[in-house]
Amino acid sequence: MAEDVSMGAHEGGVRRADLRRAWVRAVGVLITAVRLVGNACAALLAIHVVLTVGSANPENGITRFVASWADPLALGFQDLFMPDDPKAAVLVNYGIAALFWLLATSLAIKILRALI
Repeated sequence: MAEDVSMGAHEGGVRRADLRRAWVRAVGVLITAVRLVGNACAALLAIHVVLTVGSANPENGITRFVASWADPLALGFQDLFMPDDPKAAVLVNYGIAALFWLLATSLAIKILRALI
């Protein structure tokens, strides 16, 4: 009889509480990864805006590196608005892209938290 009770608390030799803990831990790691990636993308776009609006040297290695990553991360926002001033265009378009990354990250984290 005692053997039947202990076997009912196990699923394939692993207790349900252990499976639950592992699931919560895995989702927590995924949430952390999503937060880090999303915030890094938004930060890179914001740095690109600061470097461009601040008239950083476009031949500098840091400026080129940031610009090379910012363009694909803008996800089509880079030419959403076309003001006459190129600095204003970068400010508005890449700024909107950075906000998009922050909002998308926040939404993804809320969805992942709902899985716990």
